[in-house]
Amino acid sequence: MDYLLLVKAAIMGVVEGLTEFLPISSTGHLILAGALLGMDDAKAKVFDVAIQTGAIFAVILVYWQKIRSTLVALPTERQAQQFATNVLVAFFPAVVLGLLFGAAIQAHLFTPQVVAISFIVGGFIILWAEKRPASAVRVFSVDDMRTSDAVKVGLVQCLAMIPGTSRSGATIIGGMLLGLSRQTATEFSFFLAMPTLIGAGAYSLFKHRALLGVQDIPMFLVGLVFAFLSAWVCVRWLLRYIAQHSFVPFAYYRIVFGLVVLATWWTGTVDWTPA
Repeated sequence: MDYLLLVKAAIMGVVEGLTEFLPISSTGHLILAGALLGMDDAKAKVFDVAIQTGAIFAVILVYWQKIRSTLVALPTERQAQQFATNVLVAFFPAVVLGLLFGAAIQAHLFTPQVVAISFIVGGFIILWAEKRPASAVRVFSVDDMRTSDAVKVGLVQCLAMIPGTSRSGATIIGGMLLGLSRQTATEFSFFLAMPTLIGAGAYSLFKHRALLGVQDIPMFLVGLVFAFLSAWVCVRWLLRYIAQHSFVPFAYYRIVFGLVVLATWWTGTVDWTPA
């Protein structure tokens, strides 16, 4: 057994768990960490997507009571039915556009310039969103969201197909700009991540199953476990953080990270092209 590989898988799992639900792009950080650790081949790309499932399990654990109550009430209560409908309709656009344009986007937009610009522009959009007046907020709970709100957030999530944008960043900041409170946008982003990331992980594993073997199971299990543990810590921290703080620090972090992308590309430290 390659113990060094397991240590690298653990580090990648921690990076995934800590960045998946923050508006800073987990994909960008996984590319950088993978390049520095030597985990940037085709199999590693599948690994990066698959361990997102571990991070999702953390969200399921944190919100288990909400998930359970919704499932129990789904056959009879209108509020539960509306919430489930909102998650499904928000999930749908990413599925359609991902199947239609995913390969083309990866082939043509996955460049260091696009990744860096996405980071930097996203940072300025966060600064803009955080300057909106309090009167612009009209939805203060995920249970108060309308189907039209969910559709709009789902369409905004599709922007995350552009490398460096961040799925969480698109849905949270997009939701805020659409009138959701910071906490509502964050929580709905968590719920929307469940079908989105589980579906992406399952699809990636199936599509690239020829690359994998039984010998890869320990590496994937370690990555999943550490992604789960770090995401659980991150999600609980983020929910406390947003109660009293804004996303402005993440905006400045994105801008700096965009400059890091440009620097690592310019010096040849990181290969930002897809495997």
